[in-house]
Amino acid sequence: MKADPTAQRRLLELAGLDAELARAQYRRRTLPEATAVEEAETTVQGHRDAVVRARTSVSDLGREVAKLEQEVTQVRTREDRDRGLMDSGSVSAKQMTDLSHELDTLARRRGVLEDEQLEVMERHDAAETDLAHEQAELDRAETALADAVERRDGVLGDLDVLEERRGAERTEVAKDLPADLVGLYDQLRARSGTGAGELVGGRCGACRLEMDRSELRDVAAAAPDDVVRCEQCGAIVVRTEKSK
Repeated sequence: MKADPTAQRRLLELAGLDAELARAQYRRRTLPEATAVEEAETTVQGHRDAVVRARTSVSDLGREVAKLEQEVTQVRTREDRDRGLMDSGSVSAKQMTDLSHELDTLARRRGVLEDEQLEVMERHDAAETDLAHEQAELDRAETALADAVERRDGVLGDLDVLEERRGAERTEVAKDLPADLVGLYDQLRARSGTGAGELVGGRCGACRLEMDRSELRDVAAAAPDDVVRCEQCGAIVVRTEKSK
């Protein structure tokens, strides 16, 4: 293939833009800010789960406290009824004895229930404290996540702008070059990642490898409009003033 030397040199401009676009795409794929968001999301989810567990514990213990309160109330109601019967003077001596025994039993039962109620209330208070702590941790984690998302979106926004600008510049450069030259360049770039490189100091600018003497002689002997290819990477070797 032959192409005007000026057009060949402009391939370096095209390659520079493509390299910048490739770096932007790599940056997008390996964005540390995106990783930070993923880690923050994991942290938030962990705290959300902890809040759910703590809230469930508070709710369960609250129901248990209420149940014990109801049982204590029932026992006290029974005690009040028995005392009322004993104070009324309308029961026999045997019934008085039975009522006295029942009051003793009810008092012991109430004592057990009240001790259990106190223990559950203490656990309920502790669970509420734990819930408040977990909620505070969740709030902090969500704030950190929002900050991470903002940083990530800022970087992505910058990349969007860069890619849009460099893409537009690439389109303009490619439009001014011969279609067959750009087609070959794009084909080589798709194959190896770099379609063209400047020859500097006997080294191919695409693969960064030195050419041997025989290849350098062939390059030097080629006509200015010959499209020369690197034998090692296949990219177009662009000759400039630095190539001499």
